[in-house]
Amino acid sequence: MDSVHVVRDPEILGGTPVFAGTRVPVRVLFEHLAAGDSLDVFLTDFPSVSREMAVQVLQDARAALAPDAHPA
Repeated sequence: MDSVHVVRDPEILGGTPVFAGTRVPVRVLFEHLAAGDSLDVFLTDFPSVSREMAVQVLQDARAALAPDAHPA
């Protein structure tokens, strides 16, 4: 998944994808959502991540998966 809001740098958390300009791993957003937390809870827990960044990462993930989606 390519996103301007995601950075992979070996000097930041060993190359773990993080939100640009932060040390917040992108996986933490998905972990919060999987646990039933709202986006607002995630944003409160990680104020260095903007709503715009989080929403764009979710949209980018959806777009990356959409070509593989098959109608039910």
